[in-house]
Amino acid sequence: MAVDFSKFADVLKSLGVAGEVRELPEPAPTAAAAAQQLGCEVGAIANSLVFDADGAPLLVMTSGAHRVDTSRVASLTGSAAVARADARSVREWTGQAIGGVGPVAHPAPIRTLVDTWLSKYDVVWAAAGHPHTVFPTSFDELIRITGGTAADVGP
Repeated sequence: MAVDFSKFADVLKSLGVAGEVRELPEPAPTAAAAAQQLGCEVGAIANSLVFDADGAPLLVMTSGAHRVDTSRVASLTGSAAVARADARSVREWTGQAIGGVGPVAHPAPIRTLVDTWLSKYDVVWAAAGHPHTVFPTSFDELIRITGGTAADVGP
């Protein structure tokens, strides 16, 4: 299956990201599936999870080894309520489908938290806008390209 990821790759290049987009042979809708195909620890997968924070989009880049504590995230962001966004909202806010949401290339900037757990890895893998694509990056680079905030988002 050939996936056209050129637009996403162009955005990465414009942001000064050196890592190349890589097409996976199978979709990677979960961190475990991505880690298995990449031959890395599940914790080195940067899941892009989209939440509805008081009606506004919030992207949480979390380690595949973690769950997100929505109460903690609400407290960190000053939100009354934080809940997983539905598929329609994810597509509207990111221009991408669940299972392939990347940290960038959205129609408009999205407030982002980046899980401090990801700093344990020299290389982390993030989705590249499609369930079949990923790219190598780092914790520091994720902070830089998303304009995100480092945060402990786990339980």
